[in-house]
Amino acid sequence: MSRIGRLPIAIPSQVEVRIEGARVTVKGPKGELSRDLHPDIGVTVDDGQILVTRPTDRPLHRSLHGLTRSLLANMVTGVSDGFIKVLEMQGVGYRAQVQGQKLVLQVGYSRPVEVTPPAGITFAVEGNSRVLVQGISRELVGQVAADIRAVRPPEPYKGKGIRYQGERVRHKAGKAGKAAKR
Repeated sequence: MSRIGRLPIAIPSQVEVRIEGARVTVKGPKGELSRDLHPDIGVTVDDGQILVTRPTDRPLHRSLHGLTRSLLANMVTGVSDGFIKVLEMQGVGYRAQVQGQKLVLQVGYSRPVEVTPPAGITFAVEGNSRVLVQGISRELVGQVAADIRAVRPPEPYKGKGIRYQGERVRHKAGKAGKAAKR
């Protein structure tokens, strides 16, 4: 059995789970998420827990078992607590601000870059250089954070750019290091 797939998912008291065929809907205080799962994987709700089962030990079913359990656990966590990704900006003059729903980034280009959030995502800015991406879908929060980071990824010489909180950027020596090797 899959070590991850066989673990039950505890359902908090304020979260409601509905299973209709291969579609699972999870509703909680922060919102509602629904997802179509593979029809071969069995999902049941027993005593405030979600259990995921697989029909055989074929490689396809084995891989879907843990995946399905992780997706459901992320849905339950999302509607009860939500997800946050923190991005940090480093560079002279780099700053961010929220205007209405949009995030406006000034990261060294001739014009500011505006990022419009998809439905279910909100932006917050701490100081001028920390951007918080918040939402109930872990997948969507991660994708929006990756899109923002792609506006100006950290460069390896001085480390300027947008990075995830705690991300370490490997630095290169540059021209001076290259000349010293000779």
